[in-house]
Formats: sequence, C-alpha cells, structure tokens
Amino acid sequence: MGAAAEMLGVSPAFLRALGAAKLIEPKRSSGGHRRYSRYQLRLAARARELVDQGTPVEAACRIISLEDQLAEALRVNDARDRPAGEAAQP
Repeated sequence: MGAAAEMLGVSPAFLRALGAAKLIEPKRSSGGHRRYSRYQLRLAARARELVDQGTPVEAACRIISLEDQLAEALRVNDARDRPAGEAAQP
C-alpha cells in the first residue's frame, strides 16, 4: 500500500477510503499486503484528480463508477452496431 500511495502522491488512508467506498478492492498477498492492479491504480489516480478539485471522496467514487459504466455501455453499443468481422476503432 505504501508504494502505491507514494506512486500516486496520496496517503495510505486515501487508498483505504477508496477501498471502504468499494471503488477499489485490492488482492492480498500471502503476507496480507494489499496488491493493486494497474486498473485500480488508474481509478485511484482519477479519484485523486476529483478530490483535488474539491469533490468529496464518496462522490468521487460514485462519479468514477458511473464513468466506468458509461464507457462499458458505449463499448457494448459499438460492438453491437459494428458489422460482423469489422475491427473496432481505437
């Protein structure tokens, strides 16, 4: 947790708050240390941006969750609307 917090420029308490809000749920090593995926670190970085702009942590987590749901819905719609065999656009 310390390394992830340092990398993001946040406190371990901030990462614990994101976990309490169910935004990120890190895996645990056999020694009990939290292990964050790259995706979780991106979510935490986005949360930090919102909090730095004055958004409360709980609201930032909800915003990120909604952004993630919207992105997934757009991906599903794009895949549905694309003719079979056509590659997705980057």
